[in-house]
Amino acid sequence: MIHNADGEVLLIERADRPGFWQSVTGSLDFLNEPTREAAIREVFEETGIDVTALPSDALQDMQHAIDYVIYPDWRYRYAPGVTSNREHWFSLFVPNNTAVRLAPREHTAFEWLPFTEAAKRCFSESNSAAILRLQAIHAAK
Repeated sequence: MIHNADGEVLLIERADRPGFWQSVTGSLDFLNEPTREAAIREVFEETGIDVTALPSDALQDMQHAIDYVIYPDWRYRYAPGVTSNREHWFSLFVPNNTAVRLAPREHTAFEWLPFTEAAKRCFSESNSAAILRLQAIHAAK
């Protein structure tokens, strides 16, 4: 989840599913790709935000992963017989004025929303849970 000092989370709307809002998501490009490297790559591909240009502690591994069932409509993206996926949670703290450049084939719109509102807008339960966990971490600081 990408967030800023104002307590807002960046949500992006899927191009292939209007009305489906989410944080940046993605998959490993190869079996042993480190999850941190995949997160950096996916953030850049989907938002144009260069994580390597931010302070080294801007990207945090939240040390949490969950397994979830892949929506049947999206299983064509995976190898035959794959029905579940492991999701690793990362947070990225960015300046309030960070520019967002969407990948138009993947996403059509973005919004910065307060944590609770962002969690309610997400179509994915795990994405909502990750945002609420990030909100708790943010509030504890």
